[in-house]
Amino acid sequence: MYRGRPSPDHQPRAAAANDRQTAAWQRSGAVTVIRRPLGYPADWPTAPAQEKGIDVALAIDVVAMALRKEYDAAIVVSSDTDLMPAIETVYTGQLGHVELATWAGARRLRFPRTQLPWCHFISEPEYHTLQDLTDYTQVPGSE
Repeated sequence: MYRGRPSPDHQPRAAAANDRQTAAWQRSGAVTVIRRPLGYPADWPTAPAQEKGIDVALAIDVVAMALRKEYDAAIVVSSDTDLMPAIETVYTGQLGHVELATWAGARRLRFPRTQLPWCHFISEPEYHTLQDLTDYTQVPGSE
């Protein structure tokens, strides 16, 4: 899971919740979480904080892990076309098997003039089965 981490200086409650969620996910053994600090514009909080460097970290890992043969199949869940060069590198270099997953109704990411790579579409009902509904803003034992 690649995601941003709120700054404790800007958003202490959100940062603490993000930390608790990350710890819980990693304890599960099913998820590795890669986080990078959110970027805060000068006019924050009027303008929202934004993830910075997450797409680059994901793209680098998709290629590097393929080169090291660390996965049987990479399924990249995104609708961001900025990831296509990394996916193209893995696919065209035959470095590994890569597929995409994106939201139903989103434009399908694919290579020009082909239907590749395979794309899974996640509907809203399917998304709700994947959601983590835990309230990580609640500190355990503080009720």
